[in-house]
Amino acid sequence: MLELLVKYTRDHGLIAEPGFKSKSVRWAAIFDENGNFLDVIERGDTSKKRNRGHLFPKCPDLSQPEMKAGGIIKSHFLADTVEVVALLSQNPHDKKLAAKHDYFIHLMRQSANVLPEFRLLAEQLSDPEVISKIVDHLKSQRANPNDKITFRIGNSFPLDSDCWHEWWRNFRKELVPIKQGRKIRERSQSQARLMRCFATGESVDPENTHPKITGLTDLGKVRSGDVLIGYKQDSFCSYGLNQSENAAVSKEAAAAYRSALNSLIDNGQTLVGPKLIHWFKKKGVPKEDDPFKWLEEPEQVQELNAQQRARGLLQCIQTGKRPDLGDNYFYALTLSGGGGRVMTRDWMDGQFEALVENVCAWFDDLEIVNFSGAKLAALPKLERVITCLLQPRKPNQDYQDWIKPIGSERISLWHSAAKKAIIPYSVLARLAILNIKFHVSGILEEVATERNHPQFAETISVLHARMGLMKAYHVRKYRTKGGISMGEDLKPYLNENHPHPAYHCGRLMAVLARLQNEALGDVGAGVVQRYYAAASCTPALVLGRLTRNSQPHLGSLKKAKPGLAIWYESKIANIWSRIKDDVPRILTLEEQTLFALGYYQQMADRKSTRAEGTDQNKEE
Repeated sequence: MLELLVKYTRDHGLIAEPGFKSKSVRWAAIFDENGNFLDVIERGDTSKKRNRGHLFPKCPDLSQPEMKAGGIIKSHFLADTVEVVALLSQNPHDKKLAAKHDYFIHLMRQSANVLPEFRLLAEQLSDPEVISKIVDHLKSQRANPNDKITFRIGNSFPLDSDCWHEWWRNFRKELVPIKQGRKIRERSQSQARLMRCFATGESVDPENTHPKITGLTDLGKVRSGDVLIGYKQDSFCSYGLNQSENAAVSKEAAAAYRSALNSLIDNGQTLVGPKLIHWFKKKGVPKEDDPFKWLEEPEQVQELNAQQRARGLLQCIQTGKRPDLGDNYFYALTLSGGGGRVMTRDWMDGQFEALVENVCAWFDDLEIVNFSGAKLAALPKLERVITCLLQPRKPNQDYQDWIKPIGSERISLWHSAAKKAIIPYSVLARLAILNIKFHVSGILEEVATERNHPQFAETISVLHARMGLMKAYHVRKYRTKGGISMGEDLKPYLNENHPHPAYHCGRLMAVLARLQNEALGDVGAGVVQRYYAAASCTPALVLGRLTRNSQPHLGSLKKAKPGLAIWYESKIANIWSRIKDDVPRILTLEEQTLFALGYYQQMADRKSTRAEGTDQNKEE
C-alpha cells in the first residue's frame, strides 16, 4: 500500500518534500507594498456552505517533533489559524496562544532577509490596533478561529513565491530532533541506523515520527491530524527499535505517502462514517467514467443515469473501444481516525473492467418498481442503501451518533457493490425488523394519503432502498449457490408465478388491506397496522381468518361497485390457488422478506393498473 501511495504522489506531481505540504487557506489579510493593512478577503469557492478555502500547493509545514523541539511553543510559518495569527479566540489572553502569536511574528522577522516586506508585516502584526482591525473584519464575515489565514502584499501572495523556500529548508535543519531510546539528541549521518524502507525497498535512515494525515478531523476529532504509522507504548516495540523504526520508512517516502493520502482524502467520499478513497493505476480516468462516483451520485434525473453509463462503458471496454481502461486497475482504502491515529478499515483492489461489471450488477440487483407502480424506482446512492438499515434520524441528532448502530454492515455493503459479494445475513435481519415496524407504524398510509406530505419523498426513498436491498439479497444468495435461480423468480415488478408461498402470502395481505380500504375507507388502524406483524411471521394463524373477515367487505362493495368486487374476489382466489394448502406456519427472516417483497410489489401493481372491475362497473 505504501509503495502505491508513493507512486501516486510521483505520478501526479504532488509535493513530497519534508517541511512542505499543500494547505487550504480560507482567509487572506490584504496589505499594500508599504505594509499598511487594507482588508480581509475570503478565498476559495465562497458559494459553498463549507468553503475550505484556496489550495496553496507548497506551504511551509512543521512536523510534531519540530513543533516541540527545544521546548519552545511554536506556530507555522506564513499560514496558520485565525486564532494564532489574529488572536480571534474566546480567550485571546491565553498565554499559550500569545506565545504562538509571538513566534509567528518572530518567524516573519527572521525571514525578512529573503523578503523585506516580511519585516513590515511583522511590525503590523505586533500593533494591537492592526490586530483589532483584522479581528473586526474576520468577525463581520463570520470566520472560524480554526480557519487558516495568510497574507497578500500588493497583488501577490508570498505563499505562491519560492523566494523563502531555501531559507525555510535551512531553518528546519536547526529544529529536527532525533530520538534514541527515551532521550532527544542530535545524531550525525555516520551514526544512522540503515534499515529497509517499507515503501521503496531502499536502505534508509528511518523516520522516527511520521507526518500527520489531515482530512479525518470529523472522524478522529484530532484537529492537528492523525498518523498512519506510529508506535508509542513499549509493548509495541521490539528488537530495540523505537517509535516508527518498527515500520521503517524514510523521511522522503513518509512525506510522499502523506501527500498522496491528503490529496485523496480531500477528494474522497464519506462512507457513512469512515472515509473512502480510491485511485487508479493509470491516471486520467474521467469523472464520468469513474464507477465509484456512480455509486455516490444523488438520486436525480440525468441525461444518462449511472446504470446506463455503467452498461455503456462496459460494452466499450469489452469491444475494445476503450483500451485505455481495459488494462487499468483500481485501488480503494477505507479510513477512519481515532485517538490521533489513522485506522485502515478496508483495502480493495482489482481490474477496472471487473469493477464496472460489478457496479452494473449492483444496479441490476437493486432494481425495484417504484411506489406508484408506473416505472422503476430511481437507483439509490450507496449512502442511502446503508442508512436505510437505520431508524429515522431524530431531530437535531448528531450524524455520527445516528450511524453508530450500523457497525460492519457498511463495509459489507461496500464490498457487495464493488466486488459483487453476497449481502450478509445481518443486513437482512435488520431489514426484516425495520420493515415490520415501518408498516405497523402506519407512516406509509399517512404520507401516501395526505397531499404534499413533507415526509413523502424521504419515506418513499427509504422504502425503495429497503425493498431493492431485500431483492438483491435473495438474488445474490442464490446466484452464488447455484441451483434455484432466484434471479429469474425475483423481478423488479410483480411476479404472479413466484414459487415460494411466503411471497404470495405477502401479496394476499396487500389485496386484503386494499379491499378493506375500498369498502370502508379510512378506519384508523386498519388491517395492516393490526395484523401485518403477525401475518409476516405466522401467516397460517392470520391469513385464513382475514380472508373470512373480508367477505362482508366484498358484500358491501358488490352493492356500490360490483365489477370491482368481482375483481377482488378473483384476485383473492387466484392468490390462494398459488398458496394452496401450503400456508406456512412460521416464516424465517429470509421468508419474512419474501413476504415483504410480495406485499410491496402487489401494492405497487394495484396502484399502476386499473382494476378490470372498474371498467366493467362503468359499462354497467
